[in-house]
Amino acid sequence: MTYVVTDNCIACKYTDCVEVCPVDCFYEGENTLVIHPDECIDCGVCEPECPADAIRPDTEPDMDKWVEFNRKYAELWPVITQKRDPLPEAEERDGEKDKLEKYFSPNPGEGS
Repeated sequence: MTYVVTDNCIACKYTDCVEVCPVDCFYEGENTLVIHPDECIDCGVCEPECPADAIRPDTEPDMDKWVEFNRKYAELWPVITQKRDPLPEAEERDGEKDKLEKYFSPNPGEGS
């Protein structure tokens, strides 16, 4: 099992999760985060820290696409280990549907 970031992180990018991760397996895109599924140790401490409820275990239904999404971008983006402010539109976009199609950017973030 591993944990993955789903589309509710897109356009929010809360980083509370990176602060508690013991293995630094979060990677930063321009407007979202991902977890490298091969580096995640399945401890689960990140899941309750996410204000947007965007972190899910891969054992939930329909998570295969998110495992591959997280893997792909974790190999392209820089690691992030320090908490930052969420994106300015985070509260407004939290819980919005179809964020992958509407807002996702494949560009890397700054990392830390």
